Amino acid sequence: MNTMRMLVWLIVMACSLTTLAQQEKSKAKFIDPANMDLTVKPGDDFVNYAGGVWLRNNPVPPKETTWGSFTILRDFNIKAVREILDAAAADTHAAPGSIKKRVGDFYRAAMDSLAIEKAGFTPVMADYQRAGAVKDRVQVIQEITTLRTQGAGSPLFGFFVGQDRKHPDRMAPQLGQGGISMPDRDYYLKSDERTKKIQAAYYTYLTTLFRLAGETEQSAKQKSETVFAMEKILAKAQMPRVEMRDPYKTYNKFALTDFTAKLPSFDWPNTLKALKVAGQDSILCSSPKYFATADSLLANAPITQWQTYLQWNVLRSAAPYLSNDFVKANFAFNQVMTGQRVQQPRWQRMASLTDGTIGELLGQLYVEKYFKPEAKARMNEMIRNLVKAYEIRIKQLDWMSEATKQKALDKLHAFTPKIAYPDKWRTYEGLVINDQSLIQNLRSASQWGFNDMVSQLGKPVDKTRWGMTPPTVNAYYNPVNNEIVFPAGILQYPFFHPEADDALNYGGIGAVIGHEISHGFDDSGSQYDKDGTLRNWWTPDDLTKFKAKAKLLQEQYDAYTVLDTVHVNGKLTMGENIGDLGGLNAAYEAFKMTDQWKSGKKIDGFTPDQRFFLSWAQVWRSNTLKERKAQLIITDPHSPAEYRTIGAPVNMDAWYKAFNIKPGDKLYKKPEERIVIW
Repeated sequence: MNTMRMLVWLIVMACSLTTLAQQEKSKAKFIDPANMDLTVKPGDDFVNYAGGVWLRNNPVPPKETTWGSFTILRDFNIKAVREILDAAAADTHAAPGSIKKRVGDFYRAAMDSLAIEKAGFTPVMADYQRAGAVKDRVQVIQEITTLRTQGAGSPLFGFFVGQDRKHPDRMAPQLGQGGISMPDRDYYLKSDERTKKIQAAYYTYLTTLFRLAGETEQSAKQKSETVFAMEKILAKAQMPRVEMRDPYKTYNKFALTDFTAKLPSFDWPNTLKALKVAGQDSILCSSPKYFATADSLLANAPITQWQTYLQWNVLRSAAPYLSNDFVKANFAFNQVMTGQRVQQPRWQRMASLTDGTIGELLGQLYVEKYFKPEAKARMNEMIRNLVKAYEIRIKQLDWMSEATKQKALDKLHAFTPKIAYPDKWRTYEGLVINDQSLIQNLRSASQWGFNDMVSQLGKPVDKTRWGMTPPTVNAYYNPVNNEIVFPAGILQYPFFHPEADDALNYGGIGAVIGHEISHGFDDSGSQYDKDGTLRNWWTPDDLTKFKAKAKLLQEQYDAYTVLDTVHVNGKLTMGENIGDLGGLNAAYEAFKMTDQWKSGKKIDGFTPDQRFFLSWAQVWRSNTLKERKAQLIITDPHSPAEYRTIGAPVNMDAWYKAFNIKPGDKLYKKPEERIVIW
């Protein structure tokens, strides 16, 4: 994962997807009391007070693992994308080489299930056979680089070209830990009943795919045991997710000669050459301990084990896109991981795949149809207001010295906002797309992406590039560019509506904007300066105070129970929790500047402040399957939605005043216990 602070569960949508907008407008109420459980005291259970009736009436659909404001909006949005793709695929008169033709061809090939079924295992058979025929360590490395550069897999380690965090004006080759198939090292190392069940499902998945590739039952079982054993060794060597959040721990720069001396089995000069990297005298490595283990495996593991491991990487990379037997096996494993009851329809999976593969081609069609320019103007206005509010709050901090405040203000004023879509589109020049083979299109796109990535070495950093596609329902902060980014796929109710009152918009999209700004000042982002350089700008005393406040927030979230004995991981979710706390406070500060707040006028029986906090709660109302909850606690840096609903408000005096929350209420915190960071 690169240095981008991705807000995978935060959506913003200011564009007008008119059908949904009309549906919501017809309800006449942006905050609807019919969705609330008014028999519950807000100070006892704000989640159910704000959305209890809605939660009871909206169970998770069979094709989903979570159902709430985010997933409903994503579901609507992917249907909008489908309309574009269906039209493009059906247009037989689209000009060769045109955006519509290329997008339509990709989607048509992806939807041709008959051709995919007929092809079966054939599209990757040659890769599987080649991987199983390596004869020595040199050929193992050759196969690792071949699979990566040809888009057929990414075994053993992560590799990318990105900005050097201590020199963000330069691009550098970078290595990261990898090598495992399950979502986290814990799935290999823990032995509780929930983990054992997942491990058993993983063994079944391994064995099934090896059998589908033509292995005997006995051979498939032996290969499965080999893969799990190798991946367990690699998992044990991996740095835990909490440690990976520290940008200094993961910044390890080596001269290429020194790195090669430490890890001789890899033969890094030739390995980098095979990865199309030339002229570099240094390399960045996020986890040297992991690579020491990988190097030892290269030197000592029998070649037959490497053959099996490489073959598995071919299989697992291709399985979701091969014939139905492979797809079913892939989903069966995911079912155990997440609890999802039925697979999403093919059109939905392939529409998402199209966006993820050629998103800036699809994005141009999406923006043309769905994004209204006036939404961008409104977003710019709200961002300016949030920056102003953040400035006020920084100046008022009682725990930070004037010297550090000035550095914080300098960083705040250097933020670059990106809204809706890139100023300069990627054209995918040279990428050939056909309407005959999904696997070939995926391989071609992956090869094109790899070549495009390594071509950035030696060039000036292109800060116009985006890390998400325009149809994406998400947002992010990128510390090395000090930028906040809001794709077009996203600006809509319940986060934003052009006809809604300010309370709804500031409690929704305003808090999202504030959240992204706060990532620049969370426990990780705060270690980058205004220029995006990983460099300390804090006085020692101020940094000590900041860490003490962050520790209090960690303890608050550590106390939240998710499932039986499973608690929120306050360290893993620290950045997002700081983002929520700072973002909601800044949004409220900006809301106080509006005429609505100053008037105090009620709408539908709620005061402006009540509507502000209800808007925040409405954004987070959702139901999630228990299997998915267990997975997210391990893998997701965000706290569960129900604790995001209350985690920030319980620290805000305005929330207590808005709902008349008193000592004795279950959520009550004494004024001196309420945490204020930004």
